[in-house]
Amino acid sequence: MPGLVDGHTHIVFGLELARGVELTDLTLEEVRERLASAAAEAAPGSWIFGWGTDPNIFTETGFTGKLFDEATDGHPAFLRMRDAHSAVVNSAGIAASGLTGKETFPDESAVGVDELGEPTGYLLELAAMNLVLEQVPLESHEELADRLEVVLHGMASTGITGTHVMDFNDGSREVLEILESRGDLPIRLRFSPMVIPGSTQAMLEEIAALQGTHGRRWRVEGVKFMIDGTVDNGSAWLHEPDCYGQGRRSIWTDPEAYRRALRFFAERGIATATHAIGDQGVSFVLDAIESLGDVRQRSAHRIEHIETIPDETVPRFAQLGVAASMQPIHGTRHTRADRSDNWSVRLGNERASRGWRCRDIRDSGAVLALGSDWPVTPYDPRVMMAEAILRYPVARPELAPIQPEQALTVRQALEGYTSQAAFAIASAEEGVIRPGARAAFTVFAADPLTLSATELAEIGVVGTYVDGEPAYRA
Repeated sequence: MPGLVDGHTHIVFGLELARGVELTDLTLEEVRERLASAAAEAAPGSWIFGWGTDPNIFTETGFTGKLFDEATDGHPAFLRMRDAHSAVVNSAGIAASGLTGKETFPDESAVGVDELGEPTGYLLELAAMNLVLEQVPLESHEELADRLEVVLHGMASTGITGTHVMDFNDGSREVLEILESRGDLPIRLRFSPMVIPGSTQAMLEEIAALQGTHGRRWRVEGVKFMIDGTVDNGSAWLHEPDCYGQGRRSIWTDPEAYRRALRFFAERGIATATHAIGDQGVSFVLDAIESLGDVRQRSAHRIEHIETIPDETVPRFAQLGVAASMQPIHGTRHTRADRSDNWSVRLGNERASRGWRCRDIRDSGAVLALGSDWPVTPYDPRVMMAEAILRYPVARPELAPIQPEQALTVRQALEGYTSQAAFAIASAEEGVIRPGARAAFTVFAADPLTLSATELAEIGVVGTYVDGEPAYRA
């Protein structure tokens, strides 16, 4: 097959997001048990890190890190939520980082407080989390390169030959150069630096100057915006507020500044990708892209995630030539058909029923690239594709499917990781097998088009080839 490409990951920045103890899909008591084990092994006074925390464990108490004070035994602790847009720190972490609850930010980031105005340890969005992270020990570039090498080889073993990386944070280049000093990367990496809310003209110019920076198998190409946060944290931009009265603002405090920044890059022929999860966020981005006029044709434009949209928004992707980049596994892993999960409760039945409309978008004629958003969810593309078809977790067949009418076919799922991923970045040399195309191949042990979704999830990978060279062989 053409080499599989994950359409949305955070490869280097993701190492920071996946630091410490994995807490994915654990209950509150299981999280406490795992943190207690980590605390027992930690050096006195050292920080404990965790990632993948399920927002649903805070349903009864609200978001607070003080739930873990006893388990962490006096160690400061920083636990990221699974969506990577928020975190909690415990009481020791609040003290160690000097949080007061009175912090202010240039965007919609926030430090959570209780009814007395005291910090709960809840940190919403990147600027708030960075207040804490700037004061904790960092891993060295060599340590990060060692961890990245493991991740990239793991990806190659599952059939991935490349990925679209939605960031290019400080230190990324140094880590990549260390790895390439050891040999060729096992997969190709396309980095799109993040344009943070409130970016100045100088910052835009700096990001534009990064375009084309490259190594042998990595390249900076395009930019990544975020117009909103997430449904689970109440920061997705919605037409109507969620059940807690949240979700009515963009994380760009001045949304018009986003329009100006979008035009800045479009005029220079630089591809754009914008994180937009809520229905209003998606509509606003589509409006902004439409307002570019003829400038829109100079580069590729795409929207990431698209978790809930009404009927009238669906055809606009094809009409405007905007690609949809989606991760249906977020729906299968983080929501339930009975609407009992935090995401569904916040949105209500009507908006929850419009979740992850993969089939509708694809049937409308729009481009639909698929991906994992690693480390938010695991990267194995076979499982990603299977769950896009099944609409429930492969490992949980007893669960009812989430919007089964949005299921993709096997062929559509494979195209989402091959030809559609290439269309999303306007590449004519990827996602196909023909003379003159890039020699990236994924070799399966059987023809995936003849398999069921559950069989596809377990299909053997014989090998992956990048630039005609073997990156993995079973």
